[in-house]
Amino acid sequence: MSLIKQLWLIVGLVLLLAFGGSLIIGLTATRHYIEQEVRIKNADNANALALSMSQLDKDPVIIELLLAAQFDTGHYRRITLESASGEPIVHREADEHIDELPRWFVELVRFEVPPGRAVVQDGWRQYGTLTLASQHSYAYHTLWRSSQHLVGWFLLAGLLSALFAWWIVRGIQRPLQATVAQAQEIGERRFTTRQEPRTRELREVTAAMNRLSFQVREMLTEEGEKLDRLRHRLQLDPLTQVTNREHFMQHLQVSLESERRRAHGHLALIRVGELATFNERLGHARVDGLLKELGQALKQLTDSEEGALGGRLNGSDFALLLPWEDDADAMAKRLAATLYPLADAADGIPLPMAIARLTPDTRRAELLSRLDAGIAEAEALGPRAHTIDTCEAPAPLFTNHEQWRQALTAALDGGVYLAHYPVLTPEGELLHHECPSRLRLLGHWRGPNLFMPWIRRLGLHARLDLAVVTQALREIGRDGQPRGIHLSLEGISDSHLVGQLQRLLTTHAEASRALWLELPQVAVEHRLERVRDLCQALRPYGCHIGLEHAGAGLARLADLQDLGLGYIKLDASLVGAIDHSQERQTIVRGMVTLCRSLGILAIAEGVSTHEERDTLIEIGVHGLTGPDIRDPRHELEDDSDD
Repeated sequence: MSLIKQLWLIVGLVLLLAFGGSLIIGLTATRHYIEQEVRIKNADNANALALSMSQLDKDPVIIELLLAAQFDTGHYRRITLESASGEPIVHREADEHIDELPRWFVELVRFEVPPGRAVVQDGWRQYGTLTLASQHSYAYHTLWRSSQHLVGWFLLAGLLSALFAWWIVRGIQRPLQATVAQAQEIGERRFTTRQEPRTRELREVTAAMNRLSFQVREMLTEEGEKLDRLRHRLQLDPLTQVTNREHFMQHLQVSLESERRRAHGHLALIRVGELATFNERLGHARVDGLLKELGQALKQLTDSEEGALGGRLNGSDFALLLPWEDDADAMAKRLAATLYPLADAADGIPLPMAIARLTPDTRRAELLSRLDAGIAEAEALGPRAHTIDTCEAPAPLFTNHEQWRQALTAALDGGVYLAHYPVLTPEGELLHHECPSRLRLLGHWRGPNLFMPWIRRLGLHARLDLAVVTQALREIGRDGQPRGIHLSLEGISDSHLVGQLQRLLTTHAEASRALWLELPQVAVEHRLERVRDLCQALRPYGCHIGLEHAGAGLARLADLQDLGLGYIKLDASLVGAIDHSQERQTIVRGMVTLCRSLGILAIAEGVSTHEERDTLIEIGVHGLTGPDIRDPRHELEDDSDD
């Protein structure tokens, strides 16, 4: 039984005892008062009537008429006159008029009043004994009306008391529910804090749990900061704080080879020309300041772009990967507008650039070779020249915005196709299928490398996300296998998408429990409130919500525990060649430990070799996915034509 029910039971019992006791005491006191008054009345009336009769002649007719007259007033239930020897002279008796009263009430309050007795004198001798009993049926009626009035007032007082008690209990219930909710959240490893209530006992409990939550949050934040510092040392260039060569190359390799990411977009190489000369002319401090500014400018270009990355490849070369940029000329203009003012402020230092397109079948060595050739050509053309490698640019499916809008709208209306890649536990059990989307354009199922740039340009993310969720729920309803789908950063930012998802999940209530929704890591960094609103809105439907491509921002992992996330997917750039890197093993082991502390599943992405898989299993990850992860028991056919 809940505490609130116990409180209500106690309140009800107290009210019942108080009002029931008051009613019984009131009735008992009234009954005793009436009995006393009737007893006194019987004695007084008997003495008065006996005195009157003693002064009369003792003519039997006169005596009988006198007693009959008194009896006929209706105030007496019985009048009896007996001779000195005990023989009745006159006897009158009437019935009690209580038939209209409830029998149980009469029996409950039955009056026990002795009749009044007095001696009638005839001179100096006793004429007889007068016995007189008043008619007390009116007392039953009076007591019944009094009882009804008492019950009525007690009911009204009870109602008012119950309302007042409800107000008090409600005032207790709100902080109590908040305390219970906080306790449940701590049990679910979500260490939130609550405002302390006014009730002293609850305030002490809430304060203790707040201290616990704060201390655990501080501990997790400290561990996250340690891991973040280690990641910075491993992955970031110490001067510019952008990605170093090793990590950038690993990220680029994943983008080029991953079956799930389907490489697309453009890669730019920016060279700080004549670095040695400008070091001598301007000094190392000023040139280092320029390099830092260039690194920060590249970070600003990638901060809000999902999958985008900037890095420093060597002392003078910077690289920028924009996976969603399909217009090389526009990319060149953005870079020029951002970087050239910085170079002008540093005495016009040269900044030649080369840009190349990414395609799924491009090899990293070949791509870098083309960029090296392009940067050499740009240096020959001038200090601010740029080259664009378009030799592998595929012919566009459509030639203008309107054609793309019509084709994408028709494709979304016709439904999407979901590819399937298994995510397995270390024991080989299925967690879910990763399901990247395909759209049917010009009669073929096309991958995201073709349509995603135009989805972004035309602002159709919310429609695509909704279509993908709809298709995933239909497939789950058909075969019952869990599926994981990706929600875009722009889709999360759409205020209408959450309501549409709620209606969709309500319609597919059973299938929604097998739906895994993946949010991009960048959404937590730039749309945290939108992510929090989404998690709170979708949590009641039982679907799993997690982060994909997690790697950066480890220091904020403790801040994510109140979102109710169910899992994170460790970025493939952390997983790649982990069997050869003690530093990466340390980072991933720390992330897995943090995830276990928060009750979150840690899933490794991009597992491409048996050695990586064995190392990750030894570290303790909860799940694995990637080219090396295959399970024929759970394989779903993917016959899409890309």
